[in-house]
Amino acid sequence: MQHFANTPRPAESIWGRVQTATEVIPGAWFVTTASHGGMILSDERQAAMPEKLRLDSRSYEEDCNWALPVLAFEPEFAGTTMGTPDQLQLARDTVRCWHPDRYTAFTGEAVPENQSYVLKERAKYQQVIGQVIACSAWGDWAQWVPDGMIGFVAREVTGVDHLGHASYAEAEQWMLADKGRWNAMETPRLVEALGATIVDKPASPSAQKVRNAA
Repeated sequence: MQHFANTPRPAESIWGRVQTATEVIPGAWFVTTASHGGMILSDERQAAMPEKLRLDSRSYEEDCNWALPVLAFEPEFAGTTMGTPDQLQLARDTVRCWHPDRYTAFTGEAVPENQSYVLKERAKYQQVIGQVIACSAWGDWAQWVPDGMIGFVAREVTGVDHLGHASYAEAEQWMLADKGRWNAMETPRLVEALGATIVDKPASPSAQKVRNAA
């Protein structure tokens, strides 16, 4: 096993000034800031990250990416504050959920679609490529949206990336749909299923209604 040097406590991060920092294993600091946090790897530790799990940045944010170095160096993390059996399992589950392709490439284990948010999103949007769906939406707090309605922009889906994010055609339509019908549907919302009507593009979409106090 390669041995890594301890590194100085980081004072700054891509998320802001570091408030707390713990070197969980040599060359891997878990930090927090006023807004966010995550794992910061030393240059040496980053270079040793398996290619299939390594990100371009040495900073692995705390929501999803922190699990990549934990999986990569699982034997070293075992027994640390981030290496309890529950934490190690959480790391594996997190990589499966948010980085299914990386997980499979690293472990050789296929990820079932029902264990990965990314795979589920990818599958949903692949099914509607070529169809028009609701994108950005505004509630009836907006001036241009009547009470009981939802206003939205509709675009044709042209593709889906590896993270499950859709790409869209440039052409857009501004539309209104019944709020109850909107809330009863899951994404992606097909325009034809919403029974929506086309309206003119509002001059100020985010302008709010002025309501009289009761």
